[in-house]
Amino acid sequence: MTKTLHYIFDPLCGWCYGAAAAVKAVDKAPNVALRLLPSGLFAAVGARPMDEDFAAYAWSNDQRIAGLTGQRFSERYRNEVLADRQQRFDSGPATLALSAVSLSSPAHELEALEAIQQARYVEGQDITRPDTLARLLKGLGLEAAAAGLLHSGAELLAANRARIESAQTLLSQFGARGVPSFVLESDGRRELLQSSALYADPQAFAAQIAKA
Repeated sequence: MTKTLHYIFDPLCGWCYGAAAAVKAVDKAPNVALRLLPSGLFAAVGARPMDEDFAAYAWSNDQRIAGLTGQRFSERYRNEVLADRQQRFDSGPATLALSAVSLSSPAHELEALEAIQQARYVEGQDITRPDTLARLLKGLGLEAAAAGLLHSGAELLAANRARIESAQTLLSQFGARGVPSFVLESDGRRELLQSSALYADPQAFAAQIAKA
């Protein structure tokens, strides 16, 4: 019996970046289908300017995540992303890019998410820019998704809204607080997962889901 793990995230969420190893382990687990659902948490009304106070808060939080998970937050990210007062904290473009991948090459959406996170947190790229995102997608061989992102037609915008609405519905249904959140669906039943192994032991987290 195949189970579905609904992974609710935001591409600008540092804790979601910290959960990357666990998500990748689940993606490789037998009899588990991974469904990515961007929440839109930091898009639209959730977006904000990158001011001094918020940048300092973000960097402090990032260091906690790095210490817990081993994920890298580079000085280049600190100097070229957090210190850039023209670059908003806005996950809308990256969310739309992932929805473009989900339409044209759904099997590669997790790969695209990882590339976007790497570009921001390690390489210090501005992933709030559609041209940056399109270049990343093309580098993965996802030309159709890149073209779809730059065109942003009605089909893509509708699919993006539907994915965000699905994520928000699940969060509301289970009273989940923020992202990342994981909802496991098996035999017609859904449950919100709680696991201390998510950051400390990604393989144990994947094993927990496989055995659930």
